[in-house]
Amino acid sequence: MFIKNKRKYNYNILTMNLRFAFAVNNDNQFNNKYFGDADKFLIYKHVNNKMVLIDEEINNFKFFDEENEYDSKRKVDAIIKLLKEKEVNVLVSMQFSKNIKIVNKYFIPVIIYSEKLEDIINILNKHLHWIKDEWNNKSSDFKLFTIKSGILKSYINK
Repeated sequence: MFIKNKRKYNYNILTMNLRFAFAVNNDNQFNNKYFGDADKFLIYKHVNNKMVLIDEEINNFKFFDEENEYDSKRKVDAIIKLLKEKEVNVLVSMQFSKNIKIVNKYFIPVIIYSEKLEDIINILNKHLHWIKDEWNNKSSDFKLFTIKSGILKSYINK
């Protein structure tokens, strides 16, 4: 292990092999749902300037009752635990709920505007240096990235 910016880094982080969780439906398309309501998460690793699919996780937590605050907390905690175990750094979705205020302590949230997986991979590759910079220079309370034709980095109101 190495220490940098008060955070322990493993070899993958030092070599910039970030891991992304894409919130998609059963057809591997993004849709206009909150991250935690996705049917599944596709886990990609950025290696040698390419996004490589390394895992697929069914979202077994999507049906937790969002009306009940306790269940909402259980849901976000369960998803955080799952994605941390997968060494994910970046969450990619068309929407995030109010729980973005919790997940951005652990992950960089990215909002995208296309449903097509291939389009999103191309766009992320184009703007990856911004995401790498955020990961390397912060250890928590990551900013929200919004990617459409360009990229916008903004604070998340607590």
